Amino acid sequence: MQGFNQLNKAFESRVRLGIMSILLVNDWVNYTDMKDTLGLTDGNLASHVSSLEKLEYIQVRKEFVGKKPQTSYAATQLGKLEFQKHIDGLERLLKGS
Repeated sequence: MQGFNQLNKAFESRVRLGIMSILLVNDWVNYTDMKDTLGLTDGNLASHVSSLEKLEYIQVRKEFVGKKPQTSYAATQLGKLEFQKHIDGLERLLKGS
């Protein structure tokens, strides 16, 4: 099965699938919106974001808005490409080709 070979272990987690799905359709997403949308704890989001950042699939931007720190995330070109390959592999598996 060709689709199975295209699956990426980095996206096996439903949380990472969610993170990448959100970042695929948004340029930048802030920490609070990501956490709330996926219903995650601080630690859970942080560990998955860290893993995706180490693979260079997402980039993290930390800045101050007024006096408040704000963290935002965006998918890198590599991340978008690898995630799309993963989704294509899933589709092939579902179609049985």
